[in-house]
Amino acid sequence: LTPNEIIQIVDLMIAKVDDRLKDRDMGIELQQEAKDLLALRGYDPVLGARPLRRTIQREIEDQLSEKILYSELKAGQIVLVGTEGFDPDDKENTVENAKFTFKGVPKPTTVPDSPPPIEGAVNFNKD
Repeated sequence: LTPNEIIQIVDLMIAKVDDRLKDRDMGIELQQEAKDLLALRGYDPVLGARPLRRTIQREIEDQLSEKILYSELKAGQIVLVGTEGFDPDDKENTVENAKFTFKGVPKPTTVPDSPPPIEGAVNFNKD
């Protein structure tokens, strides 16, 4: 597998985590460095990407669950996952001691540009 293929697998697995978080009115987004770190920690030359599922569970899901349990992250937030102590240009020396960071930011509210027209209503916006 190429590094890009491993990143694609990370994206697919994190999308499943994101789907589960929707039940709590939450979402998750990973910075590229976090994806790279997961890919490096979850790939094995012999086993391929098989260990990746366990790595995501241990490194992301377990910590995320704990932060939700202790109300550090709340409903209505998107969890931004980054890294601390990881340098993509110096992977060999930073992969082992790097940590994942979790930051909750409010979900953007989506407001339609204009409400749908009501049948039979007078349209005051006509030119």
